[in-house]
Amino acid sequence: PGRTPGLGQAELPAWKEEHNASHRKVRARVEHVFARMKGWKILRDCRLKGDGVHHATLGIARLHNLALAG
Repeated sequence: PGRTPGLGQAELPAWKEEHNASHRKVRARVEHVFARMKGWKILRDCRLKGDGVHHATLGIARLHNLALAG
């Protein structure tokens, strides 16, 4: 995403503003998914059991995001 201009800097071009708006929406959705997943018992119970959980979590998150994108 493009950075917000600081004091004394020029405004962002329109295309960067649009990109930032799109990026904010996607990021918010992903953060909501992670927040929802934190409550899932299957992930809570095996949180510290190795790298397999990490890969499983990523897979679940990807599938969930695909389902949301519909």
